[in-house]
Amino acid sequence: MGRVTERRKVIRIRDGAVSARPDTLVAEEPLEIRLNGKPLAITMRTPGDDFALAAGFLVSEGVFGRADEVQNIVYCAGATVDGSNTYNVVDVRTAPGVVLPDITLERNVYTTSSCGLCGKASLDAVRTTARWAIDDGADAPPVRLEPALLAGLPDRLREAQRVFDRTGGLHAAALFTEDGEMLDVREDVGRHNAVDKLVGRALQRGDLPLSRTILLVSGRASFELAQKAVVAGIPVLAAVSAPSSLAVDLAAETGLTLVGFLRGTSMNVYAGEHRIALRAAAAQG
Repeated sequence: MGRVTERRKVIRIRDGAVSARPDTLVAEEPLEIRLNGKPLAITMRTPGDDFALAAGFLVSEGVFGRADEVQNIVYCAGATVDGSNTYNVVDVRTAPGVVLPDITLERNVYTTSSCGLCGKASLDAVRTTARWAIDDGADAPPVRLEPALLAGLPDRLREAQRVFDRTGGLHAAALFTEDGEMLDVREDVGRHNAVDKLVGRALQRGDLPLSRTILLVSGRASFELAQKAVVAGIPVLAAVSAPSSLAVDLAAETGLTLVGFLRGTSMNVYAGEHRIALRAAAAQG
C-alpha cells in the first residue's frame, strides 16, 4: 500500500547551522482487529502484513493453531463518515467448526506490559492458551546453541532492517533456525506487532508450532513477547536488551530459553540454559 513511511518537514540544526528539509518517518496507524464481525482489539502498527499481524495476534490468544482454522481475512469499511475503506480494519473469519476460547477485550489486557493483573493471573492465562509444550521436536536431539552463533544474530537482524535504514524508528523481530539461517524478519513500530507478523506468516504457511527456532527481538524482552513465543512453540527467545521479571518467570515455568543483553560476544541467560553450550563459552573465556 505504500504507507510504511511518510515525509514530514523538519528543522535541522547542525553545528549552529539551521536548515529546513524533508525527513522520512515511519508510519503509525491504528489497526482494528475484528473476529467474525465483532470488534476485538486495536493496535497501533506500521501498515503492511496486516493479515499476518491479525492472524498472529489470534494465535497468541489461543484462537488459531492451524491454517485451516482460518476461513478468510479481509479489509472492511473503516470508521469514516462515508464508510470508505481505510485499510485500518480487518475482519478475521473462523472456519466452520472452530470453537472460540473465551476472549474479550477485558481478557486481552493481560498481554500488555502496563496491565494491572497480578503475575500469577498472567502466567495462568498463558498456561490455558498454549496448545503446545515448549520442546525441541519429537525424535530429535535437544537444541544446543553455541554462544558464538547467538552473538552473530543481532548484526544479521540489523542488516535486514530495510525500513529502519530510512527512518531509524522501527523495531524488528526475526526467526532463525538452530543453525543460524534466517527464516523471516518483520519490522513495526511495535515490537509485539513484529512478532505477531512473524507468527501469523508461519500460521499461513502451516509451520506452527515453530519448534527448533530462535526468535530474536530488538530492544527488551517483555512478558508479552515471551508469551507470544511460548504460544507459538518457539524454544528460544533472545533480545538485545533486558527482560522483565515476569518474562523470566514465564520462561522458567514453560521451559523457554531466554537470553537478554545480547550484544557483541556478551549475553545473559535467564532461563533454559540447558540449550546453551555453556562449557564451550567457558573454554573460550
